[in-house]
Amino acid sequence: QVQLVESGGGLVQTGGSLRLSCAASGRSFSVFAMGWFRQAPGKEREFVAAITWSGGITYYADSVKGRFAISRDNAKNTVYLQMNSLKPEDTAVYYCAIRGARGGTWHAMEETKYDYWGQGTQVIVSS
Repeated sequence: QVQLVESGGGLVQTGGSLRLSCAASGRSFSVFAMGWFRQAPGKEREFVAAITWSGGITYYADSVKGRFAISRDNAKNTVYLQMNSLKPEDTAVYYCAIRGARGGTWHAMEETKYDYWGQGTQVIVSS
C-alpha cells in the first residue's frame, strides 16, 4: 500500500499564493507520474496538473496555465504545486494522485489512470 499525504492548504485572499505538498510513503513503489486534481463544492473532480517522474514532463489544465507550477523531489518522493495569482474559482479540495511504473497507457487528465490518492487538502480563496 502507498500512502499520500497532502499539506499546505488554507485560506488566502484573491491574488495570493499557496504551495501544496504531497509526500508518498509506504511499500516500495516505482513512480511513473504524480498529479493534482481538485473538487469544488457541487462540482466533479477535475484535473489540475501532472508531472512525470523521470523526465519531469509537465501537464496543466488550461484554467491554471501560467499561474500554477508543478514540481517534484524524487529523493523525497514528494510533489509540489505552487499556486500563484489565486482566484475565488480556485477554491476546492485539492487531491494528489500517483501512477506507478506498471506499463499501459497513461493520460495525465484521466483519474482512472492513477493508482493511489491522498485525502485532500482544502484551499479557500476569498474575494
